[in-house]
Amino acid sequence: MTPVLLSLSLSLSALLAASAWAAPAAGAAPRADRPAAVPSGWAKVDATDLTRIAQNDGARQAPLAAGDVSAQAEEPELLAMQSLRNQKFVTTEKTYPAPHTGVLRARSDAYGGSWEGFAFEWDETTGTYALKSLANDRYVAVEKNFTGAAQNELRARSTSVGGWERFVLYYSESLDRWALQSTLNGLFVAMENNYTGSLQYALRARSTTISGSWEEFNLYTIGA
Repeated sequence: MTPVLLSLSLSLSALLAASAWAAPAAGAAPRADRPAAVPSGWAKVDATDLTRIAQNDGARQAPLAAGDVSAQAEEPELLAMQSLRNQKFVTTEKTYPAPHTGVLRARSDAYGGSWEGFAFEWDETTGTYALKSLANDRYVAVEKNFTGAAQNELRARSTSVGGWERFVLYYSESLDRWALQSTLNGLFVAMENNYTGSLQYALRARSTTISGSWEEFNLYTIGA
């Protein structure tokens, strides 16, 4: 069966308009549930909202890898991420050698299967998500102890979830885009478009705010 990706963005505007998570108007004062670094117009998304969005029937189809017939996810929390900066899908580099085994990079032209798939697991107590890669069944961690260009890179390498593996998910209704914030260091995930070599397009939690396409993503449900 040919895989289908359904965009979460198209149905969220109507959802937020009637939801307690509705985004504030431009120029509004920061809300108590939003850190000062989060620009006005960006709102947190919880598990209930994400599930309802993922079940929308009218979303558009995303580009697929030619000839792909990989098995499809059945749960709506299984998602693919596409960088707004370079229009590439985020992939888990599970075959990379240490210390970058499992690093996340926005480098695929289309969704081709588990390499580009992630399970977004909600934790009600902390109000955060853990991301588990479908490529290697490992949770995504922020490598704050790495140094240099690799500091705070995202790697799918953990077998359990702690502070290193927690993220807050945000959505902007006006921009129709998504962003991730690490709870480990309070920084937003950016795609390193200007990197070269094996870490080109790597994802790192290193931005103090959502400044543009570097920190913005499309999300797609993985459906049948």
